[in-house]
Amino acid sequence: MNDPRTLALIVGVLALLAIVTAVGQFLRRHPDRGLDPAAIRSFNSRIRGWWIMCTVLAAAFWLGTTATLVLFGLVSFWALREFITLTPTRLGDHRALFWVFFAFTPAHYILVGYDRYDIFSIFLPLYGTLFVLARVAIAGDSKRFLERTAKIQAGLMVCVYCLSFAPALLQLPVATPANAEPPLAATANFRLLFFLILLVQFADCMQYVWSRMIGRRLVAASVSSNRTWEGLLGSAVSTSLLASVLWWAAPPYQPWQAALAGFVVSLMGFAGGMTMSAIKRDRGVTDYGTLVTGHGGVLDRIDSTCFAAPVFYHITLLVADVAVR
Repeated sequence: MNDPRTLALIVGVLALLAIVTAVGQFLRRHPDRGLDPAAIRSFNSRIRGWWIMCTVLAAAFWLGTTATLVLFGLVSFWALREFITLTPTRLGDHRALFWVFFAFTPAHYILVGYDRYDIFSIFLPLYGTLFVLARVAIAGDSKRFLERTAKIQAGLMVCVYCLSFAPALLQLPVATPANAEPPLAATANFRLLFFLILLVQFADCMQYVWSRMIGRRLVAASVSSNRTWEGLLGSAVSTSLLASVLWWAAPPYQPWQAALAGFVVSLMGFAGGMTMSAIKRDRGVTDYGTLVTGHGGVLDRIDSTCFAAPVFYHITLLVADVAVR
């Protein structure tokens, strides 16, 4: 990863984290500033979690495409585990779940790694769905059959299928200089993936900030007590501006295209957060897990990415096709 643009993007993000970490520590040591101590503690715990995740992600990028695919595969596996364990399962589900975890999930990421979009784009939606339905039926337990199979299929789609579109960006043919060497072309794809992750997390952060600052009207009070329409609009505009500034990091985007992609990513990330919050409220829990300090479970941190990744992937396909023409 010796491409100057890639290094500039990653170093810039880590430098920004260092700055906000210093701000958080300053506020913690000066409680007389009139800010809510609980909000400061939450802010600092989130920053610690971001350090862990950004460091792991940057390391995977430097190790290459295979390591990145393995990382996302493990994240999918753990997120699916959190999703499934949120509600009780019956004995008739266990064998289907075994195949879902140890066959379908790794097979799907292998197809992503081999750049078989024609197959992986239908593998889980079609064959995964048929298998889950048939395997649970063969187990002979028909009690709440539709509810049980729907839960497994929803988890498989969100945690594995949708998330896999993020590392699938590494296989896209993106616009690079005609004389670019293969390593330089590869780093363009890594920047594209990093660009997506950065936009999703920035949109989440801005949604929280704008909702705290000017939020008045809740989108759905029974689902989330801190997501407002003002926060959604502020997040979408802020993310669009950031994307337009960082367009150079995401070939084949032009500034206006990057701004539009940032706007859509913000909306889809918001939809993912609301959807996963609705599931948690339905099950009477506040977090999917406690694996990531300060961030709840893995699924609590990737819910926005799961919804944004497929849409960003297809937008990039369209933009790349236009650039070639």
